[in-house]
Amino acid sequence: MTVPNKLLLSDLLKHNVRCDIGIDHGPIVKAWMHPPAHRILGWVSRPSNLRLQREVWRLDQFKGITQEEVYVKGNCSISDDQTLERFPTLMNANIFNRNGQKLGLIADFVFEVKTGNIQYYLASRSNPLIPGTSRWRLSIPLIIDKQPGSISCDIDNFEDLPIYKASLREEILSKSRKWRNQFQDLTYKASDKLEGWIDDQISDDGVQQNDDFYIPPENDDSYDDWVDNLDIDSFNDLNTMKKRSDRANTKNENDFDPWF
Repeated sequence: MTVPNKLLLSDLLKHNVRCDIGIDHGPIVKAWMHPPAHRILGWVSRPSNLRLQREVWRLDQFKGITQEEVYVKGNCSISDDQTLERFPTLMNANIFNRNGQKLGLIADFVFEVKTGNIQYYLASRSNPLIPGTSRWRLSIPLIIDKQPGSISCDIDNFEDLPIYKASLREEILSKSRKWRNQFQDLTYKASDKLEGWIDDQISDDGVQQNDDFYIPPENDDSYDDWVDNLDIDSFNDLNTMKKRSDRANTKNENDFDPWF
């Protein structure tokens, strides 16, 4: 029988309380908390299902724990459910993000056994009593405001928190998100490579097109300028010149004709 350094509240609620004289005081039903300091002061046990009497134990009375029982030393304080319901607590308190949207509720917490200081809370998206529900670890510094039955946190959603225990559905969603992010990364990388390849091709084509441009010589006489370079005053002169050219060509052809 040992006293652990840290304990989960839900593990504590599974035990019965037994005092140092051997009397069974019934199961632990709730925690006795001091929310402003994020501290647990003790717990409440129910000695009988037929009576409204409840027994309150201090944390410093805790002497040991087994798989089924919690051992305490000393006497308890007697109370009832109506009085205990007025005790402040953050258990089952609604969790709101920085924008005022409800995300879930406080389902559990981990505390130090010697001091009672709560190290972190466990948040649930739905009813924590439903088997297989997921838990996210909510650290104390992320809590920016506390009200009776609700807290405000400096987060956007539960995905900003480390997961403590994932349900089958949450594992599937987490893997789907991971695969989607990986696919998006691959798509972005492929798109960047394609854009770079297209830019390189455009640059190469531009260089080749510039190399293929034809630059005419400066002293090249164009076909359209040959008439202007001649000393021709009228259209008749142009016809006369054409006839002379035709006679010269005919004479040259006759020189090489063997029949003449």
